Amino acid sequence: METNHRDLVVMITHGLDHELSSAAFVIALGGMTAGLNVSIFLVSSGVDIVRRGAADLAHVKPIDPLSDMVRDFLQRGGKLWACAVCAKNRGYTQEALIDGAVVAGASVMHELIKNGAATLSF
Repeated sequence: METNHRDLVVMITHGLDHELSSAAFVIALGGMTAGLNVSIFLVSSGVDIVRRGAADLAHVKPIDPLSDMVRDFLQRGGKLWACAVCAKNRGYTQEALIDGAVVAGASVMHELIKNGAATLSF
């Protein structure tokens, strides 16, 4: 039986110092363009991406600056979650994150997966 997944969860485990973070946002934005409902769950050093001002420091050329892609993702209605444990380990509170990013437990991601979401991990 073929299933058409309308939801995509992208897990990003790399931070500002790795090009896979930017590649993950390119893929996530492409999924949105293709009509998928895309959510991003940031874990480990990935949570650094949503610390206020941090994404301004990352730009993997010729890809758009990471901060522009994060902004575009949120403006297009993407859900952006930062792992609660990972944020706490870094001393980040909700207030330390950009508007639109939410500190959350993995259960938000698991709920989508239980309902048939496709997943990608970077």
